[in-house]
Amino acid sequence: MTIRDIVFVVVGVITALSGLLAVSTRHVVHAALWLLVCLGSLAGCYIVLGQELVGIVQLLVYVGAIVVLVLFALMLTRAPIGPQPDVDAPAWQRLAATLLGAATTVLLALTALPVVGREQVDLDTPVVSTQQIASGIFGTWVWPFELLSVLLLVALVGAFAVSRTVLRRRSRS
Repeated sequence: MTIRDIVFVVVGVITALSGLLAVSTRHVVHAALWLLVCLGSLAGCYIVLGQELVGIVQLLVYVGAIVVLVLFALMLTRAPIGPQPDVDAPAWQRLAATLLGAATTVLLALTALPVVGREQVDLDTPVVSTQQIASGIFGTWVWPFELLSVLLLVALVGAFAVSRTVLRRRSRS
């Protein structure tokens, strides 16, 4: 086992644990922060595997945009930070989410480990170049990225509209 393998396993465990914590925590803000750790460590997995472009895109798109959007929407709608019994998920839902997340992690590990464990992969000579990935992302997949940005913009406008509706109702009463 090489240093690269050990780093990959450590970063993978951090990814899995933070993903489980994101779905099992009682606080919405904590869940968003655990999601940030999960997506950031997933970018670390890509970088360890030698796919720097995919890791950087992961950081920019998911960590830099989606998590910031979620946190911004939470702040804009004035979501409760502390435990709120009327909006908190019941314990059985958190337990179900944790069990499903753990089962998915185990299933992926059981599927991937036998495939990867039998053969040696040379990570120093990439099969796909950065130019091929970039042309795939910005050629074939540019429209889904653009649609995703429109979806995020609509979500942000929706969060703004919800916050204004709540403020109007409070000011009238």
